[in-house]
Amino acid sequence: MSKDWMVRIVWIGLVVWVAIGSLIGCSTDKEVSRSMERERMIVDRLANAEEYYDMHPAFERAFAFLRRGDLAELPDGRHEIDGDRLFCLMSHSPARRRAEAPLEAHRKYIDIQYVISGTDGMGWKPTGTCSISAVSYDPEKDIEFFKDAPERWTPVRAGSFAIFFPRDAHAPLAGAGQIHKAVLKIAVE
Repeated sequence: MSKDWMVRIVWIGLVVWVAIGSLIGCSTDKEVSRSMERERMIVDRLANAEEYYDMHPAFERAFAFLRRGDLAELPDGRHEIDGDRLFCLMSHSPARRRAEAPLEAHRKYIDIQYVISGTDGMGWKPTGTCSISAVSYDPEKDIEFFKDAPERWTPVRAGSFAIFFPRDAHAPLAGAGQIHKAVLKIAVE
């Protein structure tokens, strides 16, 4: 058998293997990207929110709230959507230096932090790798703080959001100027 024929047979075998794998439910690109999300911070534009609906049953409703025409006019404070299962915290806050933005993490809630105006430089590090506690976990407030430095900083501009699961320690409000944002709190359960 010639070398060309052997290459063709291997190529056909590879194509058949990939086709069978996709038919029997092997990992799709979407599943692979979902598993990689555990290794990085999730940041995207609100226009792409539908891509994240399957991550939690309340995400579709949460993103619908962010699309409200009057979102920017809502007063600072808590806004009920579905009781303690889903609510929004609106704020206008001055940005701070990175050194003044401690990592925080939550256990009961997922955050979707949406920037309405300004740029929020958000730090990120996997919660499981944080080792220097600054303030122990407060179950009443569902927050703990760390002295660890973030692994990376990402500018989250107006019209964009970041999603933080309990596995994601995050350091928000770093940058310059005023940051107007909506933080959706989604119960993990």
